[in-house]
Amino acid sequence: MFSNGGWMSQEDIALLTDLYELRMLQSYWETGMHGRAVFSLHFRELPPERNFILACGQTEVIRHLERLSFEEEHLKALHSLGGFKDEFLTWLRDFRFTGDVHAVPEGTPIFPHEPILEVEAPIAEAQLLESFVMNQVHLQSLLASKAVRTVLAAEGRGVVDFGLRRMHGADAALRGVRAYWIAGLDATSNVLGGLHYQVPVAGTMAHSYIQAHQDEDAAFEHFLRLYPGTILLVDTYDTLEGVRKVIELAKRSSTEGLISGIRLDSGDLSSLSKQARLLLDEAGLDDIKIFVSGGLNEFKIAQLVEGGAPIDSFGVGTDVGCSKDSPMIDLVYKLTEYDGEGRTKASPGKHILPGRKQVYRHYDTDGRIDFDRLTLRDEADSGTPLLQPVMKDGQVVDDMRLERLDQARDYCRREVQALPDSVKRLSSLGVSAGIEVRLSDKLKAFDEAVLKKI
Repeated sequence: MFSNGGWMSQEDIALLTDLYELRMLQSYWETGMHGRAVFSLHFRELPPERNFILACGQTEVIRHLERLSFEEEHLKALHSLGGFKDEFLTWLRDFRFTGDVHAVPEGTPIFPHEPILEVEAPIAEAQLLESFVMNQVHLQSLLASKAVRTVLAAEGRGVVDFGLRRMHGADAALRGVRAYWIAGLDATSNVLGGLHYQVPVAGTMAHSYIQAHQDEDAAFEHFLRLYPGTILLVDTYDTLEGVRKVIELAKRSSTEGLISGIRLDSGDLSSLSKQARLLLDEAGLDDIKIFVSGGLNEFKIAQLVEGGAPIDSFGVGTDVGCSKDSPMIDLVYKLTEYDGEGRTKASPGKHILPGRKQVYRHYDTDGRIDFDRLTLRDEADSGTPLLQPVMKDGQVVDDMRLERLDQARDYCRREVQALPDSVKRLSSLGVSAGIEVRLSDKLKAFDEAVLKKI
């Protein structure tokens, strides 16, 4: 557990939890509280600048749950903390998740109070999952929700992930590749993430490579010789002079298409891209693409697109990798049912809707999302049910075993396209506006009845 320098393995996930979860587990065990509980993972309100959240990460979570267990070294470590009875630790030795999970598909645009997933299991099992489930779904949903905005802003142009070096740790950088791919980004510079998730890996060169050579021409020639079809970075010293050197190199090269593009990483990207495009076209090199990077986010990309900048692809890094403008989602994992009875929370601003639930999505005649209806799970409705069974009795259902990232990516693209234009529109005023979420009459009545019992 501690021999790998702090890097977490699958076997350590049982301990990726807050201490109070384990203390509650011991209390449930000691008092004989083994009734089935339902916990709902959702958020209460949209973050600033977000009109929807892309649900992401739940598939990875459930695959980990299937193998969740405490190893002997974990039990010894818990014993060293104090406060845990030997009998309880013996009980943990046989701990397995035996419950059910319902979840929306990854890539689903989701809105306040709608469950991303619901866990139904003996209360100790469901309780233990809280920290890990929230950590993983929050991270990937946050990153996917930021990334999809750059895809919308690019209006069909390419977007590539350059965020590895400034992301919040290795796990974020790795999981981010997955979230970005689902959200619609086209490739990543992250070698480990790309190979692990089978996402296209792409990259150009750094300014240090140019600086290390005697001059720009030598750097371009050496790189092109080793990597035909590459993209050359032209802004180390003088952007337009760099473009002219690329043009001269292209003329000297014996093979057409040897240079696939140029990258601009600084300055007025709109003006420079237009001037670069003109120089390339006048030289008969209209097949050379223009790639830009450097502090880009959805607003800057939209501005470049609206300004007619002849840019083919965008590289996004820090702003997206840290979700700089909106770095958290108010995600919660709350008890909504125990031992067959609804449970709620009446704290001001933190009310929880009780019971097992379903979200039905309604589309208009043009295929656009019209509204969502939040109901109790056993209610019938004419809409499309979003929450689907993904685990049964602690086992991943067969359909989930076959799910691939490309399926989630395609589903996400269709669902985002189905959003009204007002929801897809970017805002820079801190204002969020999503789809209307209507509560069914039965859910409202159940909520009132549970509140009266408090």
